[in-house]
Amino acid sequence: MTLDPQQLVGRELGGYTLDRLLGQGGFSWVFAARAANGSAGAVKVLKPRYAADPQFATRFRNEAKVASELDHPHIVRIHGVGTVGDLSYFAMDRYPDSLASILEREGPLAEARILAIAIDIADALSYAHAAGVVHRDIKVDNILIRSDGAAILTDFGIARAAGQATSTGVNMTIGTPHYVSPEQAQGRTLDGRSDLYALGVTLYKAATGDLPFRSTDWFELARMHVEDPPTPPTARRPDLSHRFERVVLRCLAKHPDDRYPSAAELAADLRKIVAGSRMTVEIPLPALRTTAERAAGRGSQSPWLWRIGGVVLMVLVALLVVMLARR
Repeated sequence: MTLDPQQLVGRELGGYTLDRLLGQGGFSWVFAARAANGSAGAVKVLKPRYAADPQFATRFRNEAKVASELDHPHIVRIHGVGTVGDLSYFAMDRYPDSLASILEREGPLAEARILAIAIDIADALSYAHAAGVVHRDIKVDNILIRSDGAAILTDFGIARAAGQATSTGVNMTIGTPHYVSPEQAQGRTLDGRSDLYALGVTLYKAATGDLPFRSTDWFELARMHVEDPPTPPTARRPDLSHRFERVVLRCLAKHPDDRYPSAAELAADLRKIVAGSRMTVEIPLPALRTTAERAAGRGSQSPWLWRIGGVVLMVLVALLVVMLARR
C-alpha cells in the first residue's frame, strides 16, 4: 500500500487526532496529535508497506511493549497501542525537542548541559538494565528533551531482554552503525555495557559536534569501532574538562570490562563532576590570616596612636590661642 503521511493528518487513531507530521524514520512516521481531552501527544505509525512484514511488525510491537513496561521519568511513556486497517500505531507523550535537533541548530553544547542530559539517560539505562532490557540503539536522535530541559530516552524498537541480547553480523545493522559497540559490530553477545558505549559516542558528538568514527563503508566503520582509538575530545575542543573526557573515553573502551560496569556507576561519576564544578572557590587561608593580622595590628596600635594624636591636638589648640591673643 502506498500512502503519503500527509494523508493521515486529521485522522483519528486510538482516540488521538493526528495534527501534523513531526518526523519519520526508515520504518515509521511520528505525528503530533491531540487526545480527546485536548492534551498533547504523539502517535507513531508503522509505514503500511512494512506492516505486512512479520519482522517489522514484531519490532514495532516490541517497541511499544518494552517501553510501556518501563515506568521511569526519563523513559518515554506509552499510552496506547493498536491497529486500524493497515495502520499499526502507538500513542506516547510528546516532547518539544530532541538532542539531534538541538545539535543541528546550536552545534556542540556546554559541558554542564551535556552532563545534565547524560545523567538523565544514565539513570534511565540503569533502570532499564535492572529490568533486563538492553536498548541497543542509543544515539542523539533517540534522546528527546522535555520543556524543562530533562532528557527522555525513546525508541526501544530493537531492545531485547538481556538474556536474549545476542546480535549477528546480519541483524546488527538494524541499529545505527556509527554508534554500535565493538562487540555489537562483531556479532557478539551484548549486555548493558554496549549501551554505555553508544552513550559514550552520543556524549562525544554532543561535546565536539562530530562522531568519533566516520566512514561511508560499513565494514570499515565496524573495523574502526573494534580497533581504532578515538581522538580525545579535548583535542577537538580544548575547553572540555579532563574529568569529563575521562568519562567519555571510559565509555568508549573497546572491551566491555574496561567500561563502567553499570549505568548506575556511570551516573555516579557524572554527578561527581557536576558537584565538583559547583564547589565554591575558597579564599586561601594565608590571605585570611593576613587580613586578620592587619586588623589585629590596627587594634593593638590604637592606644599609643590615640595618645600621640591627643598631644598633637593640644599643641595645635595652644598655638591657635596664642595667635588669637596677639591680635
